[in-house]
Amino acid sequence: MKKVFITAFTALVLFSCQNDQTEPAGSDAIVATQRRCASQEVLEAQLKANPTLAITMNEIEAFTTNRILTNRLVNGKVEIPVVVNVLYKTTAQNISNAQIQSQIDVLNKDFNALNSDYNSVPALFAGVKANVGITFVLDQVIRKSTNKTSWGTNDAMKKTAQGGIAPTSPTTKLNLWSCAIGGGILGYAQFPGGASSTDGVVIDSRYFGLSGAANAPFNLGRTGTHEVGHWMNLRHIWGDATCGSDLVSDTPTHNTANYGVPAYPHYSTCSGTPVEMTMNYMDYTDDSGMYMFSLGQKSRMAAIFASGGPRAAFGI
Repeated sequence: MKKVFITAFTALVLFSCQNDQTEPAGSDAIVATQRRCASQEVLEAQLKANPTLAITMNEIEAFTTNRILTNRLVNGKVEIPVVVNVLYKTTAQNISNAQIQSQIDVLNKDFNALNSDYNSVPALFAGVKANVGITFVLDQVIRKSTNKTSWGTNDAMKKTAQGGIAPTSPTTKLNLWSCAIGGGILGYAQFPGGASSTDGVVIDSRYFGLSGAANAPFNLGRTGTHEVGHWMNLRHIWGDATCGSDLVSDTPTHNTANYGVPAYPHYSTCSGTPVEMTMNYMDYTDDSGMYMFSLGQKSRMAAIFASGGPRAAFGI
């Protein structure tokens, strides 16, 4: 298991999560065959545009570490109201209320250890698998037609002036955007500490909730689980660097991202050659290949909802 240092964040932001694209930028026709999340790329762009963000995020890391070490985490239930903003050009992109609710249902299962594959966690990791204990409630759905073929990752979908939908009450509600992102990107999230005007999670409409067999292997709603994990301050499990740190002590050190559904056990060649936790939601495996958070990740998420934390307004 790896040691975690607050200063790891400084090194972490220097690396991106760029991976092979599965379709040309701007294309909305090809279904992705490998997971690609743009959360780290978006963070790097935000850090470049606003150097003070690094200071804010380092303060959040210091707060998080202190709260975990002193076991002063969120006191009470965390129930998150969710606003879903649907931007559509085609009928297919105007996803149904049933599909939207299916994503909420997946989040509630995955964050409360109610997913049917939770018991598939190998014995090696059974002692650290976690019931995060955070629930999600659909608050409202906002729909808007658009002429845009794809939105990219520059937060245009969150800005009314650019044809998007501004977030609703982002300090007390989780905003999700469903739209055509393009570039082979399934989704991306804003980490705690960023501007409230762009806070939330973006998911390509083809991978939003239980989206149908045509969008396999990303049709089980786990893109939402992965991205909401980022929104709750979780990093990619490989730390966006070869043998990097995800700032969590009970997840093994990974060489890099894993794709598909790796055969277990999959060994890392990093120090100690640990078995990688490929079934963790913060890896890049297919939806059917990810089905657990760790206790360390749970603590990290709980810290941001504690009094004084960046998402304390969500705590009850």
